[in-house]
Amino acid sequence: TALDVTVQGEVLELLRDLQRQHGTSVILITHDMGVVAEMADRVIVMRNGRMVEEGTTSAIFARPQAAYTRELLAAVPRIGSGARRRASGESDVAAMQDKVAVVKDLHVRFDLRGGFFGRVNRRVHAVEGISFSIAPNETLALVGESGCGKSTTAKALAGLVPYSGGVTIGGRELSRLGRDERKAVRRDVQMVFQDPYASLDPRMRVGELVAEPLLIHGIGSKEERRERVAALFERVGLSSEQMELYPHEFSGGQRQRICIARALALRPKLIIADESVSALDVSVQARVLDLLKELQREFGVAYLFISHDMAVVENVSDRVAVMYLGQIVEIGSRDQVFSNPRHPYTRRLIEAVPVPDPSLRRTRFARLDREIPSATRRIGESVPKLVLKDFGGGHFAAVGD
Repeated sequence: TALDVTVQGEVLELLRDLQRQHGTSVILITHDMGVVAEMADRVIVMRNGRMVEEGTTSAIFARPQAAYTRELLAAVPRIGSGARRRASGESDVAAMQDKVAVVKDLHVRFDLRGGFFGRVNRRVHAVEGISFSIAPNETLALVGESGCGKSTTAKALAGLVPYSGGVTIGGRELSRLGRDERKAVRRDVQMVFQDPYASLDPRMRVGELVAEPLLIHGIGSKEERRERVAALFERVGLSSEQMELYPHEFSGGQRQRICIARALALRPKLIIADESVSALDVSVQARVLDLLKELQREFGVAYLFISHDMAVVENVSDRVAVMYLGQIVEIGSRDQVFSNPRHPYTRRLIEAVPVPDPSLRRTRFARLDREIPSATRRIGESVPKLVLKDFGGGHFAAVGD
């Protein structure tokens, strides 16, 4: 579950090879129903320590008997369902002119030391000259394999790592602002991280954690802060009485709802969701994604949604930017990228998604026959700049690279 989709495909293919060569049996424990359809011969469905259903994979997917099994299967994101969601009447935000965030020629590099004297002799080119913008009420998905620069881009927008290039939030260029002005702008950008438990201080009550951003920015009196936090808890599907509990007293999905409430506390214009649902099981994941969409409609907040799960991305995004080795290799609307991917790397990401249908099980997933290039280079060694070709309608791709 912690692997990006292409590495996942290669690991599953390796397991199949071992089974073919050695007759190995596998007990596969997962909440990914696409992987179940891809790999399993039989399935046991468990809930609250009990077995609620057992059967062959084809029978479980075609004729689920238990209500919980039906709930799991209904929650599975599928490639292609995003286009149906748009066709059902969802508003198109592509025409919106005002931008919440504009990123121009963003670079993030990290120096590495080595040798006897510990001098800087190598540099990690984590993000290498990317540009994009996000409109109000829009979800831009940033996708790619682990190490491609997605999370580093998010940290640069949130002011957590040094960078070069232009980052404009709400019409204000951050590099031109003083310290106090920059702090005020940072209120407009909040993050929801992958592991909700690790991002919540276990020594603090969850009500205090959600109120902490308000306290840092000096917003409201103690009673006003408490009232706002109580309202946020109610809005994300928790009760105000739960404000007095500690993080360990909640489930994973509830903890992520607390993190979302904390991100909303300052009423930001942009929320960066960095792999925010990848650690959740499929039914909880679906409820959290529905909550994010509801909050977007209610508050008009924009999302930068970072993920390696292309099925989830296809279901939540308005536009998609595909990153590879620190650069964007393709960007366009969700329908453009998924219906007509132009870059071979984009096509590989989409093809790697396991289909939650045993009748469509792949016989093989092609493993890479070469090493993945490194983003680390010697000092003075330049990185070739990709040129994106315009395919019309806001669809760009680095064809042939």
